[in-house]
Amino acid sequence: MNDTATPASNWDPSQYLRHAGHRTRPFLDLLARIPELPTTSGASAEGGASAAGGGRGATARRPARIADIGCGAGNVTVLLTDRWPDAHITGLDTSREMLEAARDGYGGPTPGGGLLEFVTGDARTWTPEEPYDLIVSNAALQWVPGHLGSFPAWVEGLAPGGTFAFQVPGNFACPSHLLLDDLRQSPRWRERLGAGAGRLAGMIEPAEYLATLEDLGCVADVWETTYLQLLTGEDPVLDWTKGTALRPVLTALADDPEAAADFTREYRDLLREAYPPGPHGTVFPFRRIFAVAHKGS
Repeated sequence: MNDTATPASNWDPSQYLRHAGHRTRPFLDLLARIPELPTTSGASAEGGASAAGGGRGATARRPARIADIGCGAGNVTVLLTDRWPDAHITGLDTSREMLEAARDGYGGPTPGGGLLEFVTGDARTWTPEEPYDLIVSNAALQWVPGHLGSFPAWVEGLAPGGTFAFQVPGNFACPSHLLLDDLRQSPRWRERLGAGAGRLAGMIEPAEYLATLEDLGCVADVWETTYLQLLTGEDPVLDWTKGTALRPVLTALADDPEAAADFTREYRDLLREAYPPGPHGTVFPFRRIFAVAHKGS
């Protein structure tokens, strides 16, 4: 998803997926805390039989309806099909490059009889047009200023008993981001980059997420985890940020490859000092904030 204060970032799916294992782990931890979805209908019609063959009063299971806001390259969205094999899942994103990768890699009917589709959709303006059993977002809302303002419509768009779940980075006070901000604001780069390539917009602490979701009538579970990610290779923290936090800067300098290379080199040197390699690799602490909000029946 894109920061409204900047031009749309040019996303690189292959760069983003270089660290797919580390990027996927928080979503799996989030998925493990999502409760069962309200995918059963009411009592069957008098004299009719349920889809499972039961008699009067039995219930019939229906496929889950799921939306993934900020689906990116689809590598995380597809994991939803393991939990809900016959679900109709819609991934939404603003990046043409990411959507193309998602469609090519995962789009279409699923082995469990469901459907996985990827469409253009912006978290700043998207509202559900039908009831969803699950609305989920993985590491996307931090790009959206004022995203708390969208929560009422998203919760309203949940089916009774549905769930809204998301996780976002909480590492904006870490060296990887502070050094990037300081460099962007330095005399050489301030005029060229301006405010548009600055830090991510959605810096919200867990307690505010909890209060907002509870005020909307949800039963909310909010927590945080710091992963000590062990990265390997040459300049691994730089390589990580090239897929995320550095993208707005690289986009702003896309018409000047020499300037982009100079900025990247200066940032690399700062990161080398802040994150020195150890005997087993480079330790990169990464704080994540999680929320699972259950709408009552």
